[in-house]
Amino acid sequence: MLDHALARRLRDAGLRWRPRAGDRFVIETPGFDGDVFTLSDMTIEVHEYPTGTELGFNGTTEWALDSVAADDSLWLPREDQLRELLGPVFRGLARHVDTGSRPGSDSDITTNPGGDPDISGDRDGGGTVYEVTTRPTGGDTDLRHRASVAEDAYAHALLAYIDASLRLDEVEVEVEAQAQAEAEAR
Repeated sequence: MLDHALARRLRDAGLRWRPRAGDRFVIETPGFDGDVFTLSDMTIEVHEYPTGTELGFNGTTEWALDSVAADDSLWLPREDQLRELLGPVFRGLARHVDTGSRPGSDSDITTNPGGDPDISGDRDGGGTVYEVTTRPTGGDTDLRHRASVAEDAYAHALLAYIDASLRLDEVEVEVEAQAQAEAEAR
C-alpha cells in the first residue's frame, strides 16, 4: 500500500481524486489514525452535491460517522492506478532482490528527480527493491525511480512526471510572454 506521506505529496503536487468503487483512502482527522477505508457501493458510497463530494458510510449505525467530505480524506492510489496515471511515459516495472548491501549504503539510495532519496528495504525489510522506468515525452533517456514498495516507486515516478509537466507549463508561459513582448515592441 502506498506510503501516506507520498500520497500527501501527490495530492499537494496537484493530483486530484475522483472517488470510485475500490479506491482506498484515509480520513485525515484525529481519531482515525491507521484506519484505511475502501470505497464500495455497498458500504461507502460517493455522493455528489453542489457543495462538494461526500463519502457516505452506509450501515454504520455503531459509528458516529455518517459521511465525510472527500477533501478531508487522503486517496491512496493502487499500483494499477498509479501506472495508468503515468500513461505514455511508463516503460516498465522491475523487481530486484538486494542480497549484498546493507540498508543505508550508497547502493540502496536512488535520488528521484523532483523528490527525496528513497532507502530500499525500509518498509518491507526484505531487501526487495522495485524500479519504475519512465521516459519523458520527447526524451531519449530513461529515468529510474526505486523504492522498497512498488506503489512507492510508482509514486516517485508520478511526482517526477507532475514536476516536469509543471516546469514545461511554466516554460511555455514564459515563451508566450516573450513572444508577445517582442510583437508589441515591433
